[in-house]
Amino acid sequence: MNLSVVIPVCNEADNVGPLAREIQAALADYRPFEILFVDDGSTDGTVEAVKTARAAGIPEIRLLEHSQRCGQSRAVCTGVEAARAEWIATLDGDGQNDPADIPELLKAVTAAAAAGDESLKLVMGNRTTRKDTWLRRISSRVANRVRGGLLRDGTPDTGCGIKLMHRATFMRLPWFNHMHRFLPALYQRAGARVVSVSVRHRPRTHGVSKYGLSNRLWVGIVDLFGVRWLILRNPPQIRIRESLPAE
Repeated sequence: MNLSVVIPVCNEADNVGPLAREIQAALADYRPFEILFVDDGSTDGTVEAVKTARAAGIPEIRLLEHSQRCGQSRAVCTGVEAARAEWIATLDGDGQNDPADIPELLKAVTAAAAAGDESLKLVMGNRTTRKDTWLRRISSRVANRVRGGLLRDGTPDTGCGIKLMHRATFMRLPWFNHMHRFLPALYQRAGARVVSVSVRHRPRTHGVSKYGLSNRLWVGIVDLFGVRWLILRNPPQIRIRESLPAE
């Protein structure tokens, strides 16, 4: 399995079919891959739409269903835990991320590996042109500046849904609700290098956003200071060498 694509979805019935077809087309040169939709308690036809997409000729689709709504971070973790590839690409389920950008993130990892750099474990998308309402753009800008100032993660767009993650490193991170907003700082805390790549951003054409000012800008303040505490308490990274290997 070359790549696992994890997509948390909640009430995105009209988006999952077109999104799955775009992913299949974008990754035609990267087979074998898998597409994991993680349904987080949808109350519309999202689950049936995912099943229909698979039956319509996208056998790469897998479906994981939460018994109740748990939030985006839990949905991402569910997908990563079930994924079979070493590298995980994530996308938002609203169709605003362009799957055609996934190969660009993969190129960053390939280039690092070719240069002998094995420390790159997270490639973040950077939405240089946002197709959102002014309120979402302002709240995201403020949140990114506050996080960047406190965490010094060097990432201009930590809220971007499209990213490429090293699975084994992700599995070692401390889990908490809303952790997906702090992945660059958490990866750096684990000794990994993080880079950002410019990606496209598209307007939402179906469904309704699950985020607003109250649950995007303010909800993460306690988490922000918690992550800052984790970074300050993190011991220095050490290298381990096995001098007497097992026979």
